[in-house]
Amino acid sequence: MKKYLLIGCSILFFGCNDGDLQIETVDFDSIETVQSCNTISASTENVLFKINGDEALILTLASSLIQNSATTTDRESAVPGSSQVTYRIFSETVTSSYFCDSPPPITPTVSEEIEAEGGTIFVTTTTENDTLFTHTIQLSGVTFLNENGSRITDLQINEFGTVTTSTE
Repeated sequence: MKKYLLIGCSILFFGCNDGDLQIETVDFDSIETVQSCNTISASTENVLFKINGDEALILTLASSLIQNSATTTDRESAVPGSSQVTYRIFSETVTSSYFCDSPPPITPTVSEEIEAEGGTIFVTTTTENDTLFTHTIQLSGVTFLNENGSRITDLQINEFGTVTTSTE
């Protein structure tokens, strides 16, 4: 009986291959600041990003998402489609100058870039007066597919952040 138990354990131990499965998470919850190189404006395409050390999460928002009018229901945009979510890993810590300087600095370099394969961006707009608008951006069901074909589903970036626009 011991011999069969030893053989069974050996088959399980040596027969199982994890396939070099690498589980990644994209976690930007602790980063509150949403950055942009340009002033956020209504009815134009806007590029927003969050930086977490050597990682960046970049949103390219459709022109219909940021509008200077309060919403009763969320504005939404499918990803990929008219909006895009991109996750980048850099060779070292990255700063906003990488995104905003023209031309961008030589370092850091992009080690990996992954475009979102699915999801939805929701924007809720509120106003305190007729000139200042607050836009809360949320992500839902965003999934990334890396170059190895591994799906990275992230539940840590539901609340992307808040930006403001003004009509003044």
